[in-house]
Amino acid sequence: MTAQNETTSQADVEARAQDALSHVLDPELALDIVALGLVYDVRSTADGVEVDMTLTTPGCPVSEQLPAEAEDALRHAFPDREVRVNIVWDPPWTPERLSEEAMDTLGFRL
Repeated sequence: MTAQNETTSQADVEARAQDALSHVLDPELALDIVALGLVYDVRSTADGVEVDMTLTTPGCPVSEQLPAEAEDALRHAFPDREVRVNIVWDPPWTPERLSEEAMDTLGFRL
């Protein structure tokens, strides 16, 4: 595989993953985890897809639900690949990570 094909493959995986994750909603905010800026990284690995995501706070009331729903969405998008969702806390989430749409919906203007 050429470097360009690897890049295209990674770009395709990232686009598919972002699309799948955009259907995972935070039940308290009614916004998806991509718009909320909770998805930090998407990687294609030798055997699957790996995503680093965070939560707004360590004590988030949906701290178990959101990662599980993210995994389910990714498994649906990549049925023949291993899926791994890692919860990371560095860098900490801040409102600056919100999409423009999420800022408007939540009334943020930074």
